[in-house]
Amino acid sequence: MNAESSTVAPTAPYPVAPTVPDPAVPPGPAWRRLAVPAGLFAAVAGAFAYVGAVDPNEPGHYPVCPLYRLTGLYCPGCGGLRGAHAFVHGDLLTALRDNALGVAAYLGFAVLWTVWVVHAVRGRPVRLEPRPAHLWAMGALLLVFTVVRNLPSGGWLHP
Repeated sequence: MNAESSTVAPTAPYPVAPTVPDPAVPPGPAWRRLAVPAGLFAAVAGAFAYVGAVDPNEPGHYPVCPLYRLTGLYCPGCGGLRGAHAFVHGDLLTALRDNALGVAAYLGFAVLWTVWVVHAVRGRPVRLEPRPAHLWAMGALLLVFTVVRNLPSGGWLHP
């Protein structure tokens, strides 16, 4: 018997892989896909409502920054509560004066949250995969912001 005649011809030119649903896209109704973004929104809104109601400019309501208390240096978060309080009350200039980086973070969070909700409604997964260069750039921005706000010439960044 010839070797060529004993081989069986395949039925398809390539093997067919079984279709598997994408695990990143949760099945089910839109309300189920929106549960986590809605929960996060409720937590952030509750935190902003609390900071908006309890004035951080009044002494004794919030603890003092430990870095500032021990060293007298401002950390990147110093002035964040005062900035959030001003932001909630619509005073954007005061919020920027108290913590400009915090205001940028609030706005960046709002954009990312909106993209997340739109993707969830459409049933698409959100993939946030920052490259190492992006992470290093954010770290450098935090470091520069911290150093500049603690220099005598960086008084405009003091909370």
